[in-house]
Amino acid sequence: MINLYFIGSAGSGKSTLTNAFAGWMQGQGYDAITVNLDPGIENAPYVPDIDIRDWVKLRDIMKEYGVGPNGAQIIAADMLALSMDEMKEIIESYDTDYVIIDTPGQMELFILRQSGKYIIDSLGADKSMISFLYDPLISKTPSGFITLMLHAASVEVRFNVPFISVLTKSDLLADEEREKILNWSRNPLELDDAIHSEQPTMRSQLSIEFLSAIRSFGTGQTIIPVSSTYGSGMEDIYNAAQQLFYGGEDLSKG
Repeated sequence: MINLYFIGSAGSGKSTLTNAFAGWMQGQGYDAITVNLDPGIENAPYVPDIDIRDWVKLRDIMKEYGVGPNGAQIIAADMLALSMDEMKEIIESYDTDYVIIDTPGQMELFILRQSGKYIIDSLGADKSMISFLYDPLISKTPSGFITLMLHAASVEVRFNVPFISVLTKSDLLADEEREKILNWSRNPLELDDAIHSEQPTMRSQLSIEFLSAIRSFGTGQTIIPVSSTYGSGMEDIYNAAQQLFYGGEDLSKG
């Protein structure tokens, strides 16, 4: 059983990708379940097999603690861990190959609060993989792309589990825009040139320094472009996980 976490900023397409990847798995004859860890999600595009909202509800938290939505999200992030034992028992009751986990919309609450690491460790860090989602609109500029690289690096350091990078909603980009972003992920020198070509500002200078630090750290990798709308890239995510955990061997289809 592989735990596949989708992590990214608000609006990066975590829930949509969870739905698309689960649908692709089902279409290929593979077993997978979905887990929603976002207590504040509304109008999810899929029906989770396991839903944190069965234990933690934002409206109940707001009423009980007298806080607004933002305060409730913070409290809810810490309450996730309190429900973990029961959720883990239910997850392990499924005979499945993949557990697809949709993390909270406010990424910082999952990666910075202790509950996020506790959840990953509880479900088994040794059988977990993180897909960090790059928002295509933010990724279109060198500075925006490096900002997301920094977020990705922080996630990788924080959780220390196998990691892939995914460019979501790639169908919203023109072909040249998509290729430019992919080239930046493949070739740091091209990204370095792009940063230097931006109008000199404090932000671009910081981006140059950040890129240098990221390269020294050794993070950064080729990004997988996906489209939840058209189903492209799902096989690439699957293959990355299979290569990592099973040496590329395909799952047997029932």
